[in-house]
Amino acid sequence: MSEAQSEAKASIFARMALFIRQVVAELRKVIWPTRKELVTYTIVVIVFVVVMAAIVAAMDFVFTRGVLAIFG
Repeated sequence: MSEAQSEAKASIFARMALFIRQVVAELRKVIWPTRKELVTYTIVVIVFVVVMAAIVAAMDFVFTRGVLAIFG
């Protein structure tokens, strides 16, 4: 019997345990950011989101004024 066939016939609990072991093995390969990098990335994301929200709000304001001027 091949390995694939034996895994297919394994119980649900054996398959879940195998999955969890594989997840843990993959997480050990991850290069986690340092605290300084994490803070820097977080600040960059927050600033980017605020800038994009301001751009969208400005465009919304301009288009609203334009529509009201034309159809108002």
